[in-house]
Amino acid sequence: MTTSTRGAAKAPAVLVLEDGRAFRGRAYGAVGETFGEAVFSTGMTGYQETLTDPSYHRQVVVMTAPHVGNTGVNDEDPESGRIWVSGYVVRDPARVSSNWRSQRSLDEELERQGVVGISGIDTRALTRHLRERGAMRVGIFSGDALADEAALLAKVQAQPQMKGANLSAEVATKETYVVPAIGEKKFTVAAVDLGIKGMTPHRMAERGIEVHVLPATATAEDIYAVRPDGVFFSNGPGDPATADGPVAVMQAVLERRTPLFGICFGNQILGRALGFGTYKLKYGHRGINQPVQDRTTGKVEVTAHNHGFAVDAPLDKVSDTPYGRAEVSHVCLNDQVVEGLQLLDQPAFSVQYHPEAAAGPHDAAYLFDRFVSLMEAERA
Repeated sequence: MTTSTRGAAKAPAVLVLEDGRAFRGRAYGAVGETFGEAVFSTGMTGYQETLTDPSYHRQVVVMTAPHVGNTGVNDEDPESGRIWVSGYVVRDPARVSSNWRSQRSLDEELERQGVVGISGIDTRALTRHLRERGAMRVGIFSGDALADEAALLAKVQAQPQMKGANLSAEVATKETYVVPAIGEKKFTVAAVDLGIKGMTPHRMAERGIEVHVLPATATAEDIYAVRPDGVFFSNGPGDPATADGPVAVMQAVLERRTPLFGICFGNQILGRALGFGTYKLKYGHRGINQPVQDRTTGKVEVTAHNHGFAVDAPLDKVSDTPYGRAEVSHVCLNDQVVEGLQLLDQPAFSVQYHPEAAAGPHDAAYLFDRFVSLMEAERA
């Protein structure tokens, strides 16, 4: 990516999809060029959490909400130490940010971190295009030399696909760090960072858990060196079919029957560890308004999602696995995609969505309590 410190709001820009469709608008954030997979997010709030979610690595996010940036940017809400999206697409950027916590505007933050974006395009038309044809490679170009769309299209089509991408190690911590329990320490959890969001260990810390966050390359020996009461596998970017290392580590955890919880990428890792396949969704689930049913209680939750892959497991039967019986515990009510798995003969479960969602909704926060209950039962 290249950046400019002047004139971004007036610079012409064009978004070019790999199938040749183009949208012209104005630069938003940095001026230059960027590439990634075009996806859309349906959240009307929480854009700062979206931008800093490591799971969006190498993705260009199209915001379906028409107005973005209204509340500006602060230094308290990021989910990681940087913006991870490859590019950002909005229709009407806020001209003035207005919030008592705002410290700078969103476009200033995008420019500061070198994130190339585009504004002033018909994001509704772009979203419908992606819904009909699926997520695809895209480029955003701003500044000079935008007339030759054929040359820009060739650049887009030369980019790697998301399918087959192994990305978790690129976003994970390089060194282990500890998030202390808030109040009395009750448990120790080893969390494998595949792209973890900052709110995840915080939600566990609120429940008296000391969280040791380990790199994506952590081994079973690394996990058990911290003497954990439970093991957690985080969200993260890329194709789960490439994650052979984390799958093998999770299988070692399952062999020892340690209480286990996985979120998002961690759900896909559990699926693979149990012997199920994974597949790429046409356009994925992204946003904070996805209805999911918890089949263990029958309750419906409104949930936050960010995933382009899913587990291929049977919805209506119990499956035999090398680690005991398994079943689908949660399902998306929009399209019947698997949204959770659980083992029936040992303490392990996972969900495909984000119960830690800082910007909400918080319907699924009980899942952290369910993890605590598993560790309590194992200790008893």
